[in-house]
Amino acid sequence: MSSAERDVDVAANVARIRERIAAAAARSGRAASDVLLVAVSKQMNAARVREAISAGVTDIGENYVQEAAQKRAEVGEGVRWHLVGHLQRNKAAHAVETFDIIQTVDSLRIAQAMGRRAQAAGRTIDVLLQVNTSGEESKFGVAPEALPRLLDEVLGVPGVRVRGLMTIGRWDPDPEAARPEFRLLADLARRLRERTGAQLEWLSMGMSHDFEVAIEEGANLVRIGTGIFGPRGR
Repeated sequence: MSSAERDVDVAANVARIRERIAAAAARSGRAASDVLLVAVSKQMNAARVREAISAGVTDIGENYVQEAAQKRAEVGEGVRWHLVGHLQRNKAAHAVETFDIIQTVDSLRIAQAMGRRAQAAGRTIDVLLQVNTSGEESKFGVAPEALPRLLDEVLGVPGVRVRGLMTIGRWDPDPEAARPEFRLLADLARRLRERTGAQLEWLSMGMSHDFEVAIEEGANLVRIGTGIFGPRGR
């Protein structure tokens, strides 16, 4: 562990993030308890994850299946594990074994692969559909105009339960730049609820630099990495 990593006070960071969540939620007419904090521990060791859990974090996010599987084995049960990174189809079975919620489903084939594995294990896997609201080629996710069809398809996949939508806002020094994308996702969710009757209860949007804007636009799940754990070591 580097000296910079040793200087990070995870518990204090969690407390500060929760204060900011509460303030942003209040601006949108909601309570802090309406917003779920997922601490994204990519490239952080199990000891750091345990510090976050000790500070009251109940949900951990990871970008890679293998890293998460190892970390979960070290940390143990008692928290929910979210996959927040891109999922390749050949990793779908392992992902179902490792995670409680997979936030990055953007194709029917991925959903079907997960559904088959979940059924074989006698369970249902909760998923979010990832939407590329910024239109950036560097980002994964289904295009907004293709989302209604994907939702209809995935709703019919045995072993998979669609719980909501997820997006990654464009990175910009000014977090306001991502506001239209967050607003778009919230609008898509509203329209799809009305059309399909699907609950779509989770709106996962907002990370360390823009989560307050996301909450103001309706996010009820935010994914915070560096804001809790500090800069990554590699």
